[in-house]
Amino acid sequence: MNPPLATSPGAGERPLVKLLRSIGFKLAALHAALMVASAVALGAFFWWNTAGYLNRQTDHAIGADVLMLTARFRAGERPELVRSIDQRLAEDAEDEVIYLLADQAGALVAGNLDRWPEEATADGAWHELPLVRNGQPTIGRIHVLDLPDGTRLLVGRDVKQRLELRELVADAVLYGSGLAVFLAGLGGVLVRRLLQSRLAPVAETAAAIGQGDLSHRVPLSGADDDFDRLAETLNAMLDRIGVLMDGVREVSNAIAHDLRTPLARLRGRLEEALAAGDPASLRGAVERGIAELDGIIGVFQALLRIAEIEAGARRSAFAGFDAATVLADAADLYGAAADERGLAFSVDLPASLPMVGDRDMLLQAAANLLDNAIKFTPAGGRVLLSAERRGAEVAITVSDSGPGIPAGERARVTERFYRSEASRGTPGSGLGLALVQAVAQLHGGALMLEDAAPGLRATMLFPVHDPPAEPDRPAQAQQSERRSMASAA
Repeated sequence: MNPPLATSPGAGERPLVKLLRSIGFKLAALHAALMVASAVALGAFFWWNTAGYLNRQTDHAIGADVLMLTARFRAGERPELVRSIDQRLAEDAEDEVIYLLADQAGALVAGNLDRWPEEATADGAWHELPLVRNGQPTIGRIHVLDLPDGTRLLVGRDVKQRLELRELVADAVLYGSGLAVFLAGLGGVLVRRLLQSRLAPVAETAAAIGQGDLSHRVPLSGADDDFDRLAETLNAMLDRIGVLMDGVREVSNAIAHDLRTPLARLRGRLEEALAAGDPASLRGAVERGIAELDGIIGVFQALLRIAEIEAGARRSAFAGFDAATVLADAADLYGAAADERGLAFSVDLPASLPMVGDRDMLLQAAANLLDNAIKFTPAGGRVLLSAERRGAEVAITVSDSGPGIPAGERARVTERFYRSEASRGTPGSGLGLALVQAVAQLHGGALMLEDAAPGLRATMLFPVHDPPAEPDRPAQAQQSERRSMASAA
């Protein structure tokens, strides 16, 4: 029975639900909501500064008239109040003031209204109601006041034109808000389509990569915006993935190629020893087989060590230490090997060289460089181990007078299992410089290969942070470390 096919989380959703959950719709809705809120705020501000201002101005004018007329009444009782009302009506050039004075019986004494409004009853009340002024219907905003002698005073303004203007303002705000809502919706749709058009190439590239086409890349629009920078980042990531996948394929092919020969040789020797039937031959074949298997196990250990370094797992062991002490240990170990091959081995190390990193990994990298230099330098040659502080970096250099590496091959010798034609007859697996480069990159540094004229100059550069130097470890720990380094090399 075949397992069910995996589906995306939103594959079975209805189109409307899928639309509502999309980031494009959410951004479009947010854009529309902000536009509507802006339109409402603008309309409210416009209303406050037009219709609201007219209302406040009218109330202020009515209030001023009430204060003036009540002062005149206190100064001269009703006759003075009547004269003031008649004078104000005569001076009304805008024809908008409303006055009415009625006695205790309700008879009209002065003013420009045909009758007392029935709704205007409460003392101190404000009203906005239909009136008949000079025989013409209108709308007035009035204030009613009861005077001490029992008469009643009505003061107001004709607001018919102002109400018409207020309605025009209200219509403008309403239609403007409706237009803003329409434009907000239209803008939201455009924003969503823009997002979809810019994100569609990313989705297509991801789908192509998921189907195994690692050559697919996100196209750039040329606008140099955030989407282009995202596309550049994704393309750089895909390029890196492609390089890693090519490296995995190359390593797999190299492992198959390099291990096939020793395994076939081991099988042939075992078959020969088995056919001979001689116990001595069998023992010799077993011993040679163990040696071959040790070499194969060493290759896998080196591969695992490189993978561990590249994964950054060794960063947890970073600490401050004195690199001069570590390099001195490596020089002691390989000085004897250089003497056996008749090489002039010299060391140029400072008294102290503090740095931060993995002490064991630095020791392994230095050992690999020294092992290569001694292995490829002919008798009578020279090997130099030196180290120095260069500004914010520590430089560790191993130079020799051997055949060196051609300039065209220096970029490839750090690849796993790569061996130049000059080193085909020399024992090794082609992993030494790959491990050195991995150690340098783990520490944020680099490996530089240069022509020593003659020979090769290999320099490891490490950034430093000036940590306090650690005290020397016990002699027993140093001896154990040297034994592990020698077995790994």
